[in-house]
Amino acid sequence: MRISDIILSRRTVRRFKPVPVDRSLLEKLVNAGRLAPSAGNLQPLEFVAVDDAEVCRAVFPCLRWAAYISPRGNPQPGQEPMAYIVTLVNLAVREKDFEYDVGAAMENMILAALDEGLGSCWLLSVEREKLAEILSVPQRYRIDCVLALGYPAESPVADEFTESIKYWQDAEG
Repeated sequence: MRISDIILSRRTVRRFKPVPVDRSLLEKLVNAGRLAPSAGNLQPLEFVAVDDAEVCRAVFPCLRWAAYISPRGNPQPGQEPMAYIVTLVNLAVREKDFEYDVGAAMENMILAALDEGLGSCWLLSVEREKLAEILSVPQRYRIDCVLALGYPAESPVADEFTESIKYWQDAEG
């Protein structure tokens, strides 16, 4: 698929099939994030790939999903993500103005995931302290965001823009 087609077909996925994501795919996505542009080439980002089922179960409650349609828009039991990539900022490298680096890295990973048949959801509403404890993240790092991943169990569509930016679900979810 051409990159322009991938960009135009990208949608956020919040319901996933209970199919494991191969570790090599996660490594490929992390590499895509690592190779994203970085301001001043400082490369302050590091990534934690989570695919262990027990750790995934611990990560899930640290995340807030679909604010406009919560809790109905949250992944239902059996439809939780099968993997996560947690984006860390190394504060010893850069303490501020890292958001551009994060955005570029996340977009690279999201598009690479779609190219591999994976759905993703970029989550910024995260219980960072609790997640840092679960993942044993050292103090010099800040958890910025989480990319939830898995094989899609839904097919989100884009609607023509009218007057509201709010997303919605139809009766079938």
